[in-house]
Amino acid sequence: MGKAKDLGLGVTPPKRECDDPNCPFHGNLRVRGTILEGVVVSDRMDKTVIVEREYYKYDQKYERWERRRSRIPAHNPPCIDAREGDRVKIAECRPLSKTKSFVVIEVLERAGER
Repeated sequence: MGKAKDLGLGVTPPKRECDDPNCPFHGNLRVRGTILEGVVVSDRMDKTVIVEREYYKYDQKYERWERRRSRIPAHNPPCIDAREGDRVKIAECRPLSKTKSFVVIEVLERAGER
């Protein structure tokens, strides 16, 4: 197919190639906007993972920080192939379905390598 495109985000491209049109490296998908990190909590769907990220929000009334979580569906290209338990970096893209507007661009840490 050819070599992987440079996304301009300082991300190392995957070693494997794929023929997915919604792959930012080997297809036509452009990434823009937000870049987030999180942990894959589900990989049961086809080419989709659920990424959960924790963040803190300040509660002004009680003058305390509260811990919150958000679960974000993201497209998982075959060349990246993120699995449950992996720490990943996801980037915003155009809407790919009713709920998916993010794509996995890098696996930061595999689940078994901790």
